[in-house]
Amino acid sequence: MLKNILCCLIIAVISAGCACPMSKKCCAMSKSECKMSASLLRHVVLFKFKEGTTPEKITEVEKAFASLPGKISEIKCFEWGTNVSIENRSEGFTHCFIVSFADAQGRGIYLDHPEHKAFGKVLGGSLDKVLVVDFWSKCE
Repeated sequence: MLKNILCCLIIAVISAGCACPMSKKCCAMSKSECKMSASLLRHVVLFKFKEGTTPEKITEVEKAFASLPGKISEIKCFEWGTNVSIENRSEGFTHCFIVSFADAQGRGIYLDHPEHKAFGKVLGGSLDKVLVVDFWSKCE
């Protein structure tokens, strides 16, 4: 069941396109460049915040995550948004972030990057659950 929910979330977020704060360009690649590339490595992260997490803390987390593309050059595309599904099947996950890389090496650099580790400290104890799925996209 969780697989079905995750697939629906991924499809919905990717189909919806780029949801960027303050009209910043999310992706370093245009749609035509994406179609010309074999694929991108998509790193999908879902957050479920602990009960009682303040809106201010959630905003801090959103801003900190959204700042990573400006700090880590291996990030080719960054998209994020909050759950707007009417199906009531999110199991408490409210935030979806998609971080895209040209290759697995870029993802590895991102995961070990000091700025990514610093972002982890911003999360503190505010998350109840995190769900991460990586996949190779097929741009058609």
